[in-house]
Amino acid sequence: MAAQATIHRFVLQLSDVDRQVYETLDLRVARHPSETMRYLLTRTFAYALSYEDGIAFSKGGISATDEPPVSIRDATGVLRAWIDVGAPSADRLHKASKAADRVSVFTHGDLALLRREAASRAIHKVEAIEIWRIDPALLDALERKVERHTSFDVLRSDGVLYVTVDGVTYDGAITQGTLVD
Repeated sequence: MAAQATIHRFVLQLSDVDRQVYETLDLRVARHPSETMRYLLTRTFAYALSYEDGIAFSKGGISATDEPPVSIRDATGVLRAWIDVGAPSADRLHKASKAADRVSVFTHGDLALLRREAASRAIHKVEAIEIWRIDPALLDALERKVERHTSFDVLRSDGVLYVTVDGVTYDGAITQGTLVD
């Protein structure tokens, strides 16, 4: 029998000063049995830090290979933004760049590895793909705080992500990069 996904409820008080977005997000996020907590947190922050009308997690979760983990669609259903997480392949990024006007990748991995993968194949509009790297030490500190129901205060300001859980604030850099040198 296959293991079932675990549903996490995250309530985020989002203050994204860099984008002037202030929202309360009440999210139910399915954690696939093979998904690490680091990946789950990165996926959740990708959603929060990209938040706008039409945003959604993929229906297939992380096992859906033909759709992004997070997407933004307009009112007619047209894909406006493909938001990937982790270290997507060059082929996946090529497909994403052809499918959506905007492509972003949120990662906690090594940017040099992403660039090396991107250089291995041609990628449509590679120079326009945004990379957001979240400090892995921040994710590691938060991992110990995550329960099935967790509330976060999330503040992004001047390239730093501050996350408060149970009255304790953790911080780490969130740096923007590209796949081209």
